[in-house]
Amino acid sequence: MGSEMCIRDSGVGAFRAGGACDDAAARAAASLVDAAGSGGSGSMGWAARSWLRDKSTRWQDGRLSNFDYLMALNTLAGRSTSDLTQYPVMPWVLRDYSSETLDLSQPGTFRDLSKPMGAQTAERARRFAERYAGWDDASIPPFHYGTHYSSAALVTSFLVRLQPFSAMHRALQEGRFDHADRLFHSVREEWALASGERGCDTGCVKELIPEFYYMPDFLLNAHELPLGRRQDGLRVGDVELPPWARGCAATFVRAMRASLESAYCSAHLHGWIDLVFGHKQTGRGAEEALNVFYYLTYAGRADAASASDPAERARIVGQLCHFGQTPSQLFAAPHAQRHTLLRAQLPPLLERWERTARLRPRAEHAEPAGAIREIAVVARPAAGMARGG
Repeated sequence: MGSEMCIRDSGVGAFRAGGACDDAAARAAASLVDAAGSGGSGSMGWAARSWLRDKSTRWQDGRLSNFDYLMALNTLAGRSTSDLTQYPVMPWVLRDYSSETLDLSQPGTFRDLSKPMGAQTAERARRFAERYAGWDDASIPPFHYGTHYSSAALVTSFLVRLQPFSAMHRALQEGRFDHADRLFHSVREEWALASGERGCDTGCVKELIPEFYYMPDFLLNAHELPLGRRQDGLRVGDVELPPWARGCAATFVRAMRASLESAYCSAHLHGWIDLVFGHKQTGRGAEEALNVFYYLTYAGRADAASASDPAERARIVGQLCHFGQTPSQLFAAPHAQRHTLLRAQLPPLLERWERTARLRPRAEHAEPAGAIREIAVVARPAAGMARGG
């Protein structure tokens, strides 16, 4: 199966789609686990619980965007943009990177947020399930995935066109850029690789980083870095964007942010939270969801300091630094579904995204990151979406 190695608050007003207030937020807050020993910080204290309870309530009430809530969860789970080995993780939301027009009202446009990347296709899910069931090494707990959805190499690969990440990428590659065919060069190809649509023989299960939802710059080779030529003879430069982006990095990022804040994503995002930060991260829930990773990626499972064997200590450090770490678990019970669909006051720049993203070429190729503002959560249910709380 491939080569593997073992916040900003929006402050906008909101209303409840169903009218009556329920106690879903209170139930979610009550499900917070102590996460003893995670990240070396001991049990979650009262201040952290209170902070997370407030964020969860604000998100469910529609007073906090999906982006801001996910960043808040990443922060509390020990993720930081200052640490490549524990960089904030964001979901693939879309699965359509080939259409001329992006229709955010169609469920088929979106990735299944209730399943990990390794289970996005039935055939690959079957293969990973068979691996787990047939595992027979008594010294290592069974796992579905030997790779991870977030790692230092993954982050520097996505951000290779920006400094200091290009230098960090070269440092991980013995002073040079990775082979051009392995560099991040196409969004459609990256999705096909990570989701298994390109073939079920790959172990890649990567998720995304926050920059996909707010920063067009990382998609452009503005400094003309020598990233090499692919086997097909094409030189690697700017990232190849989906047809619906019309060759504009800023348009692509606006569309990605609109998809993250869409009605469909808002109604299903709790499923992804369960996988990454919640009750399907470990234990029986993870087994049933095909969401078990190599044991050293989990908080509290590796203690390099206490390893007496230098080789074992080096192996643990190498695993943590280069092959991914799972966030600290924040929820022990299923996360509540977002019950509010709000219509925020939008800048004119984003009004086009009310129902169908019909993109047109823009005079400017890319806009500054400051132009990316709060995106609408469309105030009418998408097909296949549960109503109310």
